[in-house]
Amino acid sequence: MTQHYYHSDQKIRLDKWLWAARFYKTRALAKQMIDGGKVQYDGVRAKSSKMVEVGAEITLRQGNEEKTVAVLALSDQRRGATEAQALYRETEQSVAQREAHAAQRKMLGSAPEHRPDKRSRRELLRVKGSWD
Repeated sequence: MTQHYYHSDQKIRLDKWLWAARFYKTRALAKQMIDGGKVQYDGVRAKSSKMVEVGAEITLRQGNEEKTVAVLALSDQRRGATEAQALYRETEQSVAQREAHAAQRKMLGSAPEHRPDKRSRRELLRVKGSWD
Protein backbone atom coordinates (compact mmCIF):
# COMPACT_ATOMS: atom_id res chain seq x y z
CA MET A 1 0.00 0.00 0.00
CA THR A 2 1.38 3.41 -0.90
CA GLN A 3 1.70 6.07 1.76
CA HIS A 4 0.29 9.50 0.96
CA TYR A 5 2.46 11.66 3.16
CA TYR A 6 3.70 15.06 2.19
CA HIS A 7 7.33 15.98 2.01
CA SER A 8 8.66 18.08 4.85
CA ASP A 9 8.69 21.25 2.70
CA GLN A 10 4.88 21.23 2.34
CA LYS A 11 2.53 22.31 5.11
CA ILE A 12 -0.97 21.41 6.26
CA ARG A 13 -3.52 23.07 8.57
CA LEU A 14 -3.44 22.07 12.23
CA ASP A 15 -7.11 21.06 12.36
CA LYS A 16 -6.73 18.87 9.27
CA TRP A 17 -3.57 17.21 10.59
CA LEU A 18 -5.19 16.43 13.98
CA TRP A 19 -8.14 14.89 12.14
CA ALA A 20 -5.87 12.88 9.79
CA ALA A 21 -3.79 11.66 12.76
CA ARG A 22 -7.06 10.42 14.32
CA PHE A 23 -6.90 12.51 17.50
CA TYR A 24 -10.41 13.83 16.84
CA LYS A 25 -13.30 12.22 14.98
CA THR A 26 -14.16 15.25 12.84
CA ARG A 27 -12.36 18.35 11.62
CA ALA A 28 -15.09 20.43 13.23
CA LEU A 29 -14.32 18.83 16.60
CA ALA A 30 -10.59 19.41 16.06
CA LYS A 31 -11.31 23.08 15.27
CA GLN A 32 -13.51 23.38 18.37
CA MET A 33 -10.76 21.95 20.60
CA ILE A 34 -8.16 24.29 19.07
CA ASP A 35 -10.42 27.33 19.45
CA GLY A 36 -11.16 26.30 23.05
CA GLY A 37 -7.45 26.38 23.90
CA LYS A 38 -7.13 22.62 24.36
CA VAL A 39 -4.37 22.37 21.72
CA GLN A 40 -0.95 24.02 21.86
CA TYR A 41 1.56 24.18 19.03
CA ASP A 42 5.18 24.39 20.23
CA GLY A 43 3.96 25.50 23.67
CA VAL A 44 1.77 28.33 22.35
CA ARG A 45 -2.00 28.43 21.89
CA ALA A 46 -2.64 28.10 18.15
CA LYS A 47 -5.34 28.79 15.59
CA SER A 48 -6.86 26.01 13.49
CA SER A 49 -5.34 27.56 10.35
CA LYS A 50 -1.79 27.21 11.77
CA MET A 51 0.43 25.35 9.32
CA VAL A 52 1.94 22.19 10.83
CA GLU A 53 5.59 21.45 10.17
CA VAL A 54 7.56 18.23 10.68
CA GLY A 55 9.38 18.34 14.00
CA ALA A 56 6.80 20.51 15.76
CA GLU A 57 5.53 19.58 19.23
CA ILE A 58 1.77 19.53 19.78
CA THR A 59 0.12 19.27 23.20
CA LEU A 60 -3.56 18.29 23.17
CA ARG A 61 -6.32 17.12 25.46
CA GLN A 62 -8.49 14.08 24.81
CA GLY A 63 -11.06 13.72 27.57
CA ASN A 64 -9.14 13.65 30.88
CA GLU A 65 -5.82 12.87 29.22
CA GLU A 66 -3.22 15.31 27.95
CA LYS A 67 -0.72 14.17 25.32
CA THR A 68 2.39 15.76 23.88
CA VAL A 69 3.38 14.47 20.47
CA ALA A 70 6.16 15.23 18.01
CA VAL A 71 5.10 15.54 14.35
CA LEU A 72 6.95 12.98 12.20
CA ALA A 73 5.03 13.28 8.93
CA LEU A 74 2.23 15.25 7.32
CA SER A 75 -0.96 13.95 5.75
CA ASP A 76 -4.31 15.42 4.82
CA GLN A 77 -6.00 12.04 4.40
CA ARG A 78 -7.56 10.13 7.27
CA ARG A 79 -6.49 6.50 7.09
CA GLY A 80 -6.32 3.49 9.41
CA ALA A 81 -5.03 3.80 12.96
CA THR A 82 -1.67 2.15 12.23
CA GLU A 83 -0.97 4.57 9.36
CA ALA A 84 -2.16 7.52 11.46
CA GLN A 85 0.21 6.56 14.28
CA ALA A 86 3.11 6.85 11.83
CA LEU A 87 2.41 10.60 11.62
CA TYR A 88 3.51 11.28 15.21
CA ARG A 89 5.41 9.98 18.23
CA GLU A 90 4.31 10.64 21.79
CA THR A 91 7.10 11.99 24.01
CA GLU A 92 8.43 9.80 26.84
CA GLN A 93 7.54 12.48 29.38
CA SER A 94 3.95 12.55 28.11
CA VAL A 95 3.63 8.75 28.34
CA ALA A 96 4.99 8.73 31.91
CA GLN A 97 2.66 11.56 32.93
CA ARG A 98 -0.41 9.82 31.48
CA GLU A 99 0.48 6.54 33.23
CA ALA A 100 0.93 8.39 36.55
CA HIS A 101 -2.49 10.04 36.17
CA ALA A 102 -4.09 6.69 35.31
CA ALA A 103 -2.55 5.08 38.40
CA GLN A 104 -3.73 7.99 40.53
CA ARG A 105 -7.29 7.69 39.21
CA LYS A 106 -7.21 3.95 39.87
CA MET A 107 -6.08 4.49 43.48
CA LEU A 108 -8.85 7.02 44.14
CA GLY A 109 -11.41 4.37 43.31
CA SER A 110 -14.38 4.30 41.04
CA ALA A 111 -17.95 5.52 41.25
CA PRO A 112 -20.43 4.10 43.79
CA GLU A 113 -21.74 0.62 43.10
CA HIS A 114 -25.30 1.84 42.62
CA ARG A 115 -27.33 5.03 42.48
CA PRO A 116 -28.83 6.10 45.81
CA ASP A 117 -32.58 5.62 46.12
CA LYS A 118 -35.00 8.30 47.30
CA ARG A 119 -34.49 7.52 50.99
CA SER A 120 -30.66 7.53 50.67
CA ARG A 121 -30.74 10.83 48.78
CA ARG A 122 -32.83 12.43 51.53
CA GLU A 123 -30.39 11.15 54.17
CA LEU A 124 -27.47 12.61 52.23
CA LEU A 125 -29.23 15.95 51.89
CA ARG A 126 -30.02 15.96 55.61
CA VAL A 127 -26.36 15.27 56.47
CA LYS A 128 -25.18 18.02 54.13
CA GLY A 129 -27.66 20.46 55.68
CA SER A 130 -29.58 21.13 52.45
CA TRP A 131 -32.77 19.44 53.65
CA ASP A 132 -34.91 20.86 56.48
